[in-house]
Amino acid sequence: MMKKIAGILVLALLFSITLQAQEIRKMKIADVVKMADTSSVPLVINFWATWCGPCVREIPWFEKTVAEFKDQKVRLVLVSLDFADDYPKGIAAFAKKNGYKSDIVWLDETNADLFCPQIDKSWDGAIPVTLMVNNGKRYRQFFGQQLPEQRLLLELKKLVE
Repeated sequence: MMKKIAGILVLALLFSITLQAQEIRKMKIADVVKMADTSSVPLVINFWATWCGPCVREIPWFEKTVAEFKDQKVRLVLVSLDFADDYPKGIAAFAKKNGYKSDIVWLDETNADLFCPQIDKSWDGAIPVTLMVNNGKRYRQFFGQQLPEQRLLLELKKLVE
């Protein structure tokens, strides 16, 4: 009987670990552009990397502040620009260690000269950067630098009003 209970507990533990592991999808820039262009909800796309200090510092307040807009169905997507060696395990482990809850995708692109202008003509490749899109009101705004928490709140209000 004890072996049966132990077996059930092990299965339950493995199942819960599997549920907690975040899937990091691989995307091309065309997929990210399509996501932005076709989203039916207000969308915040943040480009970041695990090795980027300003990126890592802003993600917690992005998650917290975007969560305040859940009634307006605002969605946050974190687009990782990490190196291929870090995909998917390194990015997933970093996200888990830092408690990230948002959707995370990995940009499977290496030529910033080609992918950056597809997001915004002014993007020079530096991160963090953020694109906010609300297709319902034809709102599209690109932020080419870190967004402090108070500025993020103001910009989210513009996104949904």
